[in-house]
Amino acid sequence: PSPGMKMPPEKVMHASFKVGETQVLASDGNCSGKPSFQGISLTVTARDGAHAKSVFNALADGGKVSQPLVKTFFSSNFGMLTDKFGVGWMVVGPMDGGHG
Repeated sequence: PSPGMKMPPEKVMHASFKVGETQVLASDGNCSGKPSFQGISLTVTARDGAHAKSVFNALADGGKVSQPLVKTFFSSNFGMLTDKFGVGWMVVGPMDGGHG
């Protein structure tokens, strides 16, 4: 935040996590209003059907489901939603009997 500006307690100033060898940094931005999150969706690849359902339900809590989890030609479980923060998500389970 700007000098003298207090950080709202429900906001995240700095967060980091690793994806493989890559460190990803994130923050809530300028801490005012609700920023728009458009143009991309994040994808979670689940290890199995139960994991896909668990992740999907957790992300959907308070959000809006645009595609319920269903079997597709590429996945045993696939669904799309926007979480309560306005972030788009796709959850992809493995093909039956395989990974990914």
